[in-house]
Amino acid sequence: MDREKRFWEKPISRRDALRYGFWSVAGLLLADRLLGQGQTQPAVPAASAAKTAGKAKAVIQVWLWGGPSHLDTFDPKPEAGYDYCGPFSKPIPTNVDGIFINELLVELAKCADKYSLIRSMTHGINGHETAAYLVQTGRPPGDQISWPCIGAVVSFFKGYNAGYKKMIPPYIVITQPQGRFSESGFLGSKYKPFATGGDPAKTPFTVEGIVAEGVTEERQLKRREFLASMNSFGSLIPGNPEVVLEAKAREEAYGLLLGEEGKIFDLTRETQEMRDRYGVNTLGQSCLVARRLVEIGVPYVTINSGGWDTHKQHFQAMRQKLPQLDKALAALIGDLHERGLLDTTVVWCCGEFGRTPKVDWSPPWNGGRNHFGAVFSCLVAGGGFKGGRVVGASDAKGETVKERPVYPCDLLGSIYELLGIDPDATLPHPTRTCYVTPRPEEGVKMGGRLKEIM
Repeated sequence: MDREKRFWEKPISRRDALRYGFWSVAGLLLADRLLGQGQTQPAVPAASAAKTAGKAKAVIQVWLWGGPSHLDTFDPKPEAGYDYCGPFSKPIPTNVDGIFINELLVELAKCADKYSLIRSMTHGINGHETAAYLVQTGRPPGDQISWPCIGAVVSFFKGYNAGYKKMIPPYIVITQPQGRFSESGFLGSKYKPFATGGDPAKTPFTVEGIVAEGVTEERQLKRREFLASMNSFGSLIPGNPEVVLEAKAREEAYGLLLGEEGKIFDLTRETQEMRDRYGVNTLGQSCLVARRLVEIGVPYVTINSGGWDTHKQHFQAMRQKLPQLDKALAALIGDLHERGLLDTTVVWCCGEFGRTPKVDWSPPWNGGRNHFGAVFSCLVAGGGFKGGRVVGASDAKGETVKERPVYPCDLLGSIYELLGIDPDATLPHPTRTCYVTPRPEEGVKMGGRLKEIM
């Protein structure tokens, strides 16, 4: 009896919950939140309110994993010649005088008044892992701390600690984790993103733990009834707080499986016209899912779009990927605007770096571009960012920053401000004081927040 008492008095971990079979598949999404209810939660610092209230409520990050070419997207250089621009020698004007973008971005050209372009992003790192870490945390690697990425930080300040009540987790990645590093850093696993898995362009969109291909709602109900008939464990210790917590998790898990919140991933609820507007491909439908998520109050969504690491046959790849990006991103910005959500939703789109301005035509690259962290571009829209502007510039060949360098911490700090998160607030770390964004004494390169477009 004493052994049983000791077992139930000790804190239960997520691993224990899994080992003892407490969680249905969808319950895995709720484990960190519900198990955490019985434990001490880290306090959100009093300084978490920004110096200005901030009008943004959500962020959609369109992450172009691998690094898109700045010259072939938002910073064309036709005058640099064929060895730099390749076949993309005719950039098109946008609906804002003086702003030109790649000739395949025809839909984005029509709505440039709703976004701004940063053409002077820089950090100088050419490795995928280290560059991705820097762009998404604002900190260079090597200081012996694993910093949380922006999605985890927003989840900390805007998620369960701030009274977030949704069963859908506050930080979602569609469809796979976006970097080869620990997104939650020292904040811990509670702030990791929920990665959906699956492919939203397929019907059904088989979201990990929520939607299973070939399993109907009727079958889920029968499974629930069968599980209830087999579960006599709770009756042995009625009223035990851990068992009560397990029952709550199970009920919420089935609510997610069978209720309205889980159906947020069901794109058959959208009209075919709307699905076509975004593009019936993985990126397009991912953007549509992201709009649906922020519409119900999810604070941070990342769309992880791969295939931008184009060392070989770059231009062939761009002829496929640029039209998809163009349609999806323009539809997302336009749809958010039409629904009155763009004013409260930040959209930012870039990768971990750009690509070499000079094309490598030699075999085996055959017209490829390599990693390039010296200068790259980023699109930002909504949530308080002004539209129709260009921040900074690269030189005539897109090889260096010509004016107004923007470092990752400048961009992330600006997004935090728009969300009402004080960039100078602290984050809970067991051994040292850690701030949301770098302070001058940390020696991290910074050019200043994006006040010119805020």
